[in-house]
Amino acid sequence: MQTITKDQIAQLPVEEYTKRIIVVDTQEDLSKAVTYLRNFEKVGFDTETRPSFKKGQTYKVALMQLAIDDVCFLIRLNKVGIPTELKDFLIDDKTLKIGLSLRDDFGAMRKRTNIEPANFIDLQEMVGKYGIKEASLQKIYAILFNKKISKGQRLTNWEADHLTESQQKYAALDASACLKIYNTLIKE
Repeated sequence: MQTITKDQIAQLPVEEYTKRIIVVDTQEDLSKAVTYLRNFEKVGFDTETRPSFKKGQTYKVALMQLAIDDVCFLIRLNKVGIPTELKDFLIDDKTLKIGLSLRDDFGAMRKRTNIEPANFIDLQEMVGKYGIKEASLQKIYAILFNKKISKGQRLTNWEADHLTESQQKYAALDASACLKIYNTLIKE
């Protein structure tokens, strides 16, 4: 079983997302994004929620990232919600959605909608079959690609009026990494 330590990860070069990022914060842009994404067999998936630093305070999921090979859509759920066409995409069985630790993402999404997402693959349930003992995205990515995913933006405000370039790249990389891991594993 392959494993990696935090010290080993610290020695690796940092991965950077260099492909196209499209921020979706209007209903019109959301319609275009979902229509486009329906053309693909599989997409990488992730969500981000504004962190809470006060006991008892929680926030709804603010961002959903959907990535294909050359672009990542950052859907600002705090601005557009989860309208019917996005719900339909999340429950359809035509497009495979690939994420990691999906129970957390689905739990966060249930605060906005009561859908039951379908046709999702959780990489945590898959990697063991390929000899990988780790469960975190950072560790799985480091084992497969010898690069480090920086987690520096994870605890930033995902409900900010505008996402910084660093936030956008971080969010896009997480969803893109899920797709890249899946594609690499199924080739083996």
